[in-house]
Amino acid sequence: MKHKTSPSSLRRLTRDLLQARWLFLLASLGTVAQVALTVLLPVLIGNAVDSVLLPQANQHLMPVLGQMLLVILANTLIQWLNPLLYNQLVYRYSQQLRQGVIKKIHYLPLAYLDRQGTGDLVSRVTTDLEQLSNGLLMVFNQFFVGLLTILVTIISMARLDFFLLLLVLLLTPLSLFLARFIARKRFSFFQRQTQARGAQTQLIEESLTQESLIQAFNAQDQFDTAFTRSNQTYADYSQAAIFYSSTVNPSTRFINALIYALIVGFGAVRIIQGTGFTVGQLVTFLNYVNQYTKPFNDISSVMSELQSALACAERIYSVLDQEEIAESVQEILQSEDVKGQISFEHVAFGYEPGKELNIRIPAASKVAIVGPTGAGKSTLINLLMRFYNVDSGLISLDGIPISHYTRASYRQQFGMVLQETWLKTATIHDNIAFGRPDASREEVIAAAKAANAHFFIQQLPQGYDTYLADAGDSLSQGQRQLLTIARVFLAVPKILILDEATSSIDTRTEVLIQEAFSKLMVGRTSFIIAHRLSTIQNADIILVMIDGDIVEQ
Repeated sequence: MKHKTSPSSLRRLTRDLLQARWLFLLASLGTVAQVALTVLLPVLIGNAVDSVLLPQANQHLMPVLGQMLLVILANTLIQWLNPLLYNQLVYRYSQQLRQGVIKKIHYLPLAYLDRQGTGDLVSRVTTDLEQLSNGLLMVFNQFFVGLLTILVTIISMARLDFFLLLLVLLLTPLSLFLARFIARKRFSFFQRQTQARGAQTQLIEESLTQESLIQAFNAQDQFDTAFTRSNQTYADYSQAAIFYSSTVNPSTRFINALIYALIVGFGAVRIIQGTGFTVGQLVTFLNYVNQYTKPFNDISSVMSELQSALACAERIYSVLDQEEIAESVQEILQSEDVKGQISFEHVAFGYEPGKELNIRIPAASKVAIVGPTGAGKSTLINLLMRFYNVDSGLISLDGIPISHYTRASYRQQFGMVLQETWLKTATIHDNIAFGRPDASREEVIAAAKAANAHFFIQQLPQGYDTYLADAGDSLSQGQRQLLTIARVFLAVPKILILDEATSSIDTRTEVLIQEAFSKLMVGRTSFIIAHRLSTIQNADIILVMIDGDIVEQ
């Protein structure tokens, strides 16, 4: 996967944030006002010091103190408002970005998602986005304010004493060169840190979702070893990145302290020599030196956060930049037009070139697909559902290529029950009505009765309103599968696909489900992937697949 470079990511971040122009403009004006008041305060402090040295000091001092109070109050108010504006700007962007990534994932080809680790994708949507938000907040709260402060203080120092300004400007690049030298090292470690964090999240996700399997095979030590290795890698990269980041601030502070000491010495000499340079002006200049050097410390800290944020942005943008499933047609397939005749004509898909699949299935046929593991049974179904695109050849429904219709309207004609069940964190009713959210309670109950799930649902604490906070983990595998079967009975699709749909159900319930399926299959084309004879004995067509070929029909 090709990642964008950091400058490209920075430009892209800037362009996206500038979409909220008015909010950005208000925050920018607030920043200018904050810097202006911050620079004005040292002038008033210097005037106050000089006022003390004048005759009748109280008359000169009180107006200056009043002005200082107003400036401090105004600056405090602006410093309180500015972060609110920046927070709204950044978190609004983060919200849009998170929604964009989730929406993008829903429209990415399954071929891409199959190559990605679930934990790594979760890490990009959660941890990486959080790191990006924190980095952007530091940029707005410190970086912009720091740059503007440096520019304004240079102009203000030039008005006070040009010689002392030259001294400051000649010495401060030392801290910049040092910070740049360290920055070259730390970005690569921050990038490796985010990659290691994604790998660690993937390992944790695998461990938590398959904990029962790990314990059943006594594989705890294997996972402990793998996690220890992953954790050590993450720790090493994190420590290296933090080490290089932490060396910037003390190094630049040391150089800035030397600059401050030199300015005090030269300024004192200028006052003693009677050059017209006053004590108040020296105090003002020293305050400006503090204001000038402090942003360099802030900027050095922000740069490390920014580099970490850019590394996270690259990982997020790599998902957003993936090509979505192309929808070249707009024609809607209407349910009343579907008869169910399906044909595979010279269809080629897979690793071995030269293999072609040719099948013709009459409408309303009951088709059983059998074969050893890896024979291509599920691949055939994935091609039929358009989860994958064929390399060559044509798949037709009722004599019309399936690519002629939109994917949404085409897939709406199918009902799938897979061996691996999936329930969402919601009520029993919402899980059954997943394919038809507008279904009434009576329709949901009728579907559950047809799937023989009504009996155990009634035994739950709130019946159909029982909330599955654990996404169904508290239910048995058989109960979860009955709920997924009830979904199909509620949707009443035109074409059925049953991939070991009754593998986790007891024999008695299986007989009842088979009877219900038999009624549902009447007048509908049905594909049944099975290993047990009881599941396929009433099939009209039996396809035997080996190594991606139909060897017997």
